[in-house]
Amino acid sequence: MSLTVYYPSLDGPARQARLDRVLSRALAGREVQVIRRAEDLDRRRYPRILFALPLDEAGQNFEYFRMLARLRRETNLLEGCTGGLIVDGPGELYTKSTAAELALAMNQAGCALVGRPLVEATGSLANFRIQAKNLGADLAGAYEAAARELAGQAETFVFPARERPNLLALHASSHHTSNTMALWGELQKRLSPRWQVEEIGLRNGTLSDCSGCPYTMCLHFGERGGCFYGGVMSEEVYPAVRKADALILMCPNYNDALSANLTAFINRLTALFRQTRFYDKAVFALVVSGYSGSDTVARQLISALNMNKSFYLPPRFALLETANAPGEALSAPGIQDRLDRFAAGMEGLFAEDGN
Repeated sequence: MSLTVYYPSLDGPARQARLDRVLSRALAGREVQVIRRAEDLDRRRYPRILFALPLDEAGQNFEYFRMLARLRRETNLLEGCTGGLIVDGPGELYTKSTAAELALAMNQAGCALVGRPLVEATGSLANFRIQAKNLGADLAGAYEAAARELAGQAETFVFPARERPNLLALHASSHHTSNTMALWGELQKRLSPRWQVEEIGLRNGTLSDCSGCPYTMCLHFGERGGCFYGGVMSEEVYPAVRKADALILMCPNYNDALSANLTAFINRLTALFRQTRFYDKAVFALVVSGYSGSDTVARQLISALNMNKSFYLPPRFALLETANAPGEALSAPGIQDRLDRFAAGMEGLFAEDGN
């Protein structure tokens, strides 16, 4: 396979000297096609893609904005692609938020993202301290190693097909009044009988949030498949996550954020994550906002589960809807067609090997 690198320029070559150096070392020995402009991207020629994005002090790159506009307008631009992204900035802000914005745009345009698809370089590189310690390297060396590993993943990773995929559905909503649960009911009807579905409700009073145990304590319990605080996470959710080939989260928009119990679920996954990685598990979501902001919630899911916890992000991983009154989601114009397409995407992921 070959890898395409979208690498937009900043004004003045010195502005991206660090990223130039990292890419030259990370991509050494690979067959690489570098493109600089949004109009040069053609997914039919470039099914494996790495976005390498240098930012200025304001967290901006004007050539990148042209690519972002194209991704949002051309919803099939990256159809069939698999990718990752590197974001390099001169300060301590804007790299993560820009990465989440770009990742959602790539994904909505049809691109799958490998687990942990982001190499983020802040100005100080302080975010590489742990990796540098583990590698016995300096911060710059850890950055280069991460970029090299990501380039390999973006170029070669293939999500494994399964004949009988296990799907874990997680929610914290009422079946009777929730638009999100109504969408889930309709989606479930569209899934073929080969799916093995387990549904777990995380309603109020059933799930405590992570209390930030010391690393060694979290590692100790994680190695035993549990968590110090036990409860539904250790008894039901951890075993279900280990068994699952895919997760689907029902995510109503609460104040432009995930609900408290779903946030607690993600936080408590850390103990299990100490023991295992989730690269071969996919994550899907149904996101419903009463008025607006479903993209905000989708970016939170990408940051937490794909970038942090290493779940694979299938193309168009989330169905994003707007509905307020009970039942409104299922009466939205075109919703049946959107549910059909979303179900077909889930079926297609497990029907054949990757890209």
